[in-house]
Amino acid sequence: MRVLLVALVLTGGLLAQRHKANINTETPEGQALQQIGQEPDDAKKLALCEKFTEDYPKSENLAWVYTQMQPLYVKANQPDKAIEIGDKLIALDPDDLETALATLKATEAKKDPDLVKKWSNATSQAAQKVIASPQPKEEDEVEDWKKRVDYAKQVNTYSEYSLDAMALQTPDPHKKLDLIEALYDRNPQSQYVGQLLPLVPQALQQVNDPDRATAFAEKVLAKDPNNDDMLLMAANGYSQKGKEPDKVIAYSKQLIDVWSSKPKPDGVSDADWNNRKTMIIGLAHYWPGKVYYNQKKYGPADKELRAALPLVESNAALKPEVLFLLGDSAYRLENPVDALKYFQQCAAIKSRYQAQAAKNVTVIKTQYHAVK
Repeated sequence: MRVLLVALVLTGGLLAQRHKANINTETPEGQALQQIGQEPDDAKKLALCEKFTEDYPKSENLAWVYTQMQPLYVKANQPDKAIEIGDKLIALDPDDLETALATLKATEAKKDPDLVKKWSNATSQAAQKVIASPQPKEEDEVEDWKKRVDYAKQVNTYSEYSLDAMALQTPDPHKKLDLIEALYDRNPQSQYVGQLLPLVPQALQQVNDPDRATAFAEKVLAKDPNNDDMLLMAANGYSQKGKEPDKVIAYSKQLIDVWSSKPKPDGVSDADWNNRKTMIIGLAHYWPGKVYYNQKKYGPADKELRAALPLVESNAALKPEVLFLLGDSAYRLENPVDALKYFQQCAAIKSRYQAQAAKNVTVIKTQYHAVK
């Protein structure tokens, strides 16, 4: 795909030259421009261009000189200089698609996620303007217009690919999320979105930002309400924040519905699939169970936590909490038999709930002599 896209966007000549030189060879400036145009050696040509920008900083021909300099900097493996020239050219002409694309490629060589994002956006904006340009009325201009629009579409696709490629490369989870979100905001239907969304949960876990997790998840769920990764992120995010408990319950219920009927993908073993399904549905019962418990709605809490318990059996961190919440819910529902059972099981596991669970066992046995 990368080779194909590079070939497409480097076809060249499909957009009219935006910057031309006004050369008057009777003036020193014109003679300098003529010398630049005639110099075959890249290094010497670049030196002449740099000298021109110093000698004529306000020349009307600066844009043309810059267009000569940028590819020479790229060829000389000086991406910083190429990007600097790109900034200057776009400041003169924000719609210069070929400059935006050339600068984007320079940022890719530099492997700077922030600059790739900036110039991907600039390239896409310039491409979209060409794509949206009206068809000319003159018949002899229509064919060239079609070629320009087709080229702009290819460049726009490449600008999306650049975000995808950089997101896959960068190890920084913050930058990875920035790039993925930039692509999703621009075009949720992009062919590259599908392979990037699965990277989001891990990156969000690394940055530990529940607000960002829920915001991103809900953005995707607005268009894809059954996206199980995003449902998991939303339910977990709101549970971590401890706010909007109704959303925790709603997203958890939707998650259970989706996973209860979700088919096993090809290439995944039955054991791996069942383990993941068990873990996720267990969490989707635990989260609302804890919400109900915190709301002192012990009946619904008891129901959800009972459903969660067998599903979190292998979760050493979660099982003691579920047992403790179940024990306390049963106790408050005046069910001492179950309360004692759950507290005893909790007291047998080393966790932060162990000591209190053991005390609760003693209290129940004291209060209810018939319960053993």
